[in-house]
Amino acid sequence: MTRPAVLLLQLGTPDAPTPSALRRYLRQFLGDPRVIEAPRLLWWFILNFRILPTRPAQSAAKYRRIWDDQTGSPLLHITRLQTEALQKQLPNVPVRFGMQIGNPPVGRVLHELIEQGVERLIVLPMYPQYSATTTASATDALFHALMKERRVPALRIVPPYYDHPAYLDAVTAVIRDSLAKLPAAPDHYLLSFHGIPIKYSQRGDPYATHVKRTTFQLIERLGWPRDRWTQSFQSLFGRDRWLKPYTDDTLRDLAKRGLKRVFVATPGFTTDCLETIDEIGHESAEVFREAGGEQLLRCPCLNDHPAWIAGMRAIIAQEGQGWI
Repeated sequence: MTRPAVLLLQLGTPDAPTPSALRRYLRQFLGDPRVIEAPRLLWWFILNFRILPTRPAQSAAKYRRIWDDQTGSPLLHITRLQTEALQKQLPNVPVRFGMQIGNPPVGRVLHELIEQGVERLIVLPMYPQYSATTTASATDALFHALMKERRVPALRIVPPYYDHPAYLDAVTAVIRDSLAKLPAAPDHYLLSFHGIPIKYSQRGDPYATHVKRTTFQLIERLGWPRDRWTQSFQSLFGRDRWLKPYTDDTLRDLAKRGLKRVFVATPGFTTDCLETIDEIGHESAEVFREAGGEQLLRCPCLNDHPAWIAGMRAIIAQEGQGWI
C-alpha cells in the first residue's frame, strides 16, 4: 500500500538565545539569495564584515526576552504543538515538521520519512501569503534536500492559502476569541504583516496583492468599520524602501491622533515568534507608548488554536484528495 505523509515547512529558529547560535542562524538566513536579492560577492562582504560582527549579539538579547526556560524557542515549541495536534486529526498519516534553518532540519526529517517507506508527501509551507522570500525559500530547501535522496516521493505542495476559507475562518476565530477577553473594545484595529522591499514586488512578487486580499476578506468577516482599522507592514531590514505603511509609523500616527488602546493582529504569521512576541509585543508597544498611546493589545497568532488545526486539516485534505 502506498504510504502518504504530511510535512509542515517552517522557517526555523536559533538553537539558543546566544550570539554564537544567532551567528549560525543569521549566516544561513541572510545568506539566502531569496531573502536578500543583491550581488552575491558584495553581499558576502556586507554580511560577513558589517552584519555578523555585531547583529548576533543584538538579536540574542531579543531572543532572551522571549525564550522560555522549559520550552525554549516559542516558534519551535508551538510548531511542535501544531504538529502533534494535526497528527491527532490524521491518525493514519505521519505528520512531521521540518525547519529551513536550524533543527530539526528539513533534510533529516525528509530522509526519515523516506526511510519509513513514505511514497507520497503533502507539503504545507507555513506561509499563507506567497513571497519568494518565504514560500519559494521553503521549497528551495525542500528540493535541495530531495537532490540528496535516491528515492524521491511523489509531491503535492499546498499552494498559497491567503484566501482559503479554512485559513480565513481560523484567523477570524483567533481574533474574536482574543477580543472577547478584553474588558472593553479597543480604539483601533491594526493588521500587521511582515514586509518585503518594494523592489521585490516590482520584480513580480505577488506578496502585496495576497496581503491585500487577505485583509479585505478578514475585514468582511469581522465587520470592522473602515475608519476603525489599518493594515501595515513590519520587520524592516536594511536601507531599501519597503512596503508601506510601516507598522511603527502607523502606531505613532494613531497615538498622535489621541487613540489610546490599539489591538494588533498578525495574520501572516501562523506561529508566534520573535517578530510577533517581541517586535510587536515589546518594541512596537514601546513606540506606541512613547508617542502617547497607553495599551498595545497583541493578538496571538494562529498557533495551535483548534480552529487552525481544523483549518490545516481542511487545507491538507483538499490538496491530498485521493492520497489521504
